[in-house]
Amino acid sequence: MRTQVVDHPLVAHKLTALRDENTDSPTFRSLTDELVTLLAYEATREVRVHPVDIVTPVAPTTGVKLAAPKPLVVPILRAGLGMLDGMMRLLPTAEVGFLGMARDEETLEAVTYAERLPESLVGRQCYVLDPMLATGGTLAAAIHFLTERGADHITAVCLLASPEGCARLENELAGLDTPVTIVTAAMDERLNEKGYIVPGLGDAGDRLYGVVG
Repeated sequence: MRTQVVDHPLVAHKLTALRDENTDSPTFRSLTDELVTLLAYEATREVRVHPVDIVTPVAPTTGVKLAAPKPLVVPILRAGLGMLDGMMRLLPTAEVGFLGMARDEETLEAVTYAERLPESLVGRQCYVLDPMLATGGTLAAAIHFLTERGADHITAVCLLASPEGCARLENELAGLDTPVTIVTAAMDERLNEKGYIVPGLGDAGDRLYGVVG
């Protein structure tokens, strides 16, 4: 597993505004959208392409196009939905699948409650969208879910990550042959006793969409 923290002043600027408790939901959604597009630029460096011959207004040349099968973008519900538009801005021809996973607040383990994905992901590059890599349980479960269907290259885009979550991912993915990359805007200090990232930005889902009782 490879972890990349995107070191860019615009990333840091937008993340600072996301962290601020005074940032309202509409602004939070807009900032998330912008930040994910910046992260997506780094996350797609290894997207598969193939050469294609074209003719410019001046002369023939060879360029590249995205290779088949198309990349698959997989937001983890519900908070991952807030990252989808920002990712699709760079990969508009990608296909989208959905994975519903929630964290049990007592055990901190991930529970799958819904999925809308192709039965076979053989030969597919998958981009998983999960705002917070906190305990790592949800993301580890999602990656195993995708690789069991045949995905052979996975990149997870996260707004924030914790050292504990990354360590758990390393441990749980140790025997996995599929290359996995984590792209995040920051590696925060730690998790608190409730499994929240510190200093973090709070509950991403609640800040994106409000508290649902």
